Amino acid sequence: MLHLQLNIFVLHYNRQGCEVSVKELDGLLSLLVAKKRKLEQEEAETNMQILLNFLHCLRKQKLEELNEIQADLRCIEEDVYAVEKHKIELYRARGRCLAKLRTFDDFTAVKPFPSLVDRHSSDIISNPCNIQGWKGSSDAQSKKTDEKAQISSQGLLMKDACGGPDSPYASQSGLTAARKQRVRAQLNDLNEYYLQKRRQSTAQSHKEDEGDLYAVSREGYHPGLEDFRSVLAAFTQYSRLRVIAELRHGDLFHAANIISSIEFDRDDELFATAGVSRRIKIFEFSSVVNEPRDVHYPMVEMPTRSKLSCLSWNKYTKNLIASSDYDGVVTIWDVTTGQSVMEYEEHEKRAWSVDFSCTEPSMLVSGSDDCKVKIWCTNQEACALNIDMKANICSVKYNPISSNYVAVGSADHHIHYYDLRNISQPLYVFNGHKKAVSYVKFLSNNELASASTDSSLRLWDVKENLPLHTFRGHTNEKNFVGLTVNNEYIACGSETNEVFVYHKAISKPAASHRFGSDADHVDDDMGSYFISAVCWKSDSPTMLTANSKGAIKVLVLAA
Repeated sequence: MLHLQLNIFVLHYNRQGCEVSVKELDGLLSLLVAKKRKLEQEEAETNMQILLNFLHCLRKQKLEELNEIQADLRCIEEDVYAVEKHKIELYRARGRCLAKLRTFDDFTAVKPFPSLVDRHSSDIISNPCNIQGWKGSSDAQSKKTDEKAQISSQGLLMKDACGGPDSPYASQSGLTAARKQRVRAQLNDLNEYYLQKRRQSTAQSHKEDEGDLYAVSREGYHPGLEDFRSVLAAFTQYSRLRVIAELRHGDLFHAANIISSIEFDRDDELFATAGVSRRIKIFEFSSVVNEPRDVHYPMVEMPTRSKLSCLSWNKYTKNLIASSDYDGVVTIWDVTTGQSVMEYEEHEKRAWSVDFSCTEPSMLVSGSDDCKVKIWCTNQEACALNIDMKANICSVKYNPISSNYVAVGSADHHIHYYDLRNISQPLYVFNGHKKAVSYVKFLSNNELASASTDSSLRLWDVKENLPLHTFRGHTNEKNFVGLTVNNEYIACGSETNEVFVYHKAISKPAASHRFGSDADHVDDDMGSYFISAVCWKSDSPTMLTANSKGAIKVLVLAA
């Protein structure tokens, strides 16, 4: 580069007709060398500054990570100490329990008791008038003996429960090992959830006034640890879904029998099914579970003009149930009479979803392919409120503690959360799904679950407008496969003809069940079907499930 500059300079002088002396060339060369060194030095300094800046940023980042790790370690040490302390207290309590049981055993050990007949025989012979008194005392003594025997047997049972060698609870260690294995399998998710809860509660405790102590649980646990403990206990409690009943009904012989909706009533005593068969069927749950039959017949069957997409029981009036259908009609039925009591026909296309309010028994909401959300009142014939949206509506759901708020799952990939007192725009729009949002369901007044045909479920905080978790494991790319929630678990279907259950804090499935996997009911064609509807029985581990063949099973979470 230096020689090139020199050649250009000499060429310029030659063109001007000037001769360049050697001395001038040496001076020029020295100047160029100095300039080159200056440029190299400046470049080196710039590179050094960039490198130094990078190292400073990296050191800052690592120090922050170190501080976070050290803070996490302090929390973990605190929690280890609290748990170890509680463990010692439990051992001491068990020791006291065993000591009491040994006292009971010693007290009730077999000893030669004096015969009641010998004790009283002389009195009986000498004084016949004492017969009645002897009888009464004998009854009392017999009663005391029975009570002692009962106490002894209870003591033996308690001893077995505390870990006797012949205890029926000997398999407890096996269950404990299985639960530990579940922890190892989901260690990353559990680690993330633990640290999240612990950091939140620690930050909250620092906001308290100086001298105030954060609340601790009865076991002496920090609030964050207590929250995590309850999640860990719930998550590791179950590992599979067990079939406890299967409903067999005549529609199994029909070619098209997708069950689109299955719902428990207010008291979990009855459940209703509906789908493409154009019939709403009402069954008694206890009868299905406790009375196995070749065919279960519904208590009530209500024919409809069109295929049905969704059902919703009234949360106050037990005999009322609402349906939405493929013609866009929303109908309210009286299951006592089997007749419709109200029909709303304002939707212009298929209505996918309907939901009764939990707090206002006369209010219900529906959503349709006509891109409209409509609020209805059972006391009037026309819709009370209309929300025009830009995309098809797949699902609608009232907030469980307020009829002012409605969540809407849309084909635009978003969840729109409306305050019905101001429908000019959504209160929040939750983004994250990559395809249509097929279902929305509330776990609580703040927690909203959504399902999408992108094969994922998501959990949102509607109070803080935050995404909480994403759940993957099932397959859902084109069909409505059902979604149901309770306060701890989220369940959905899959296009693999399986039911999946997720704990709300863990992104991977906690349990699953494949239809047709039972040894007695193997069906080679089951792979062509998909789960189409699911429903928890309130907050119990029991759920109703149905598939596109029309098969209905009652499943329960099991260890």
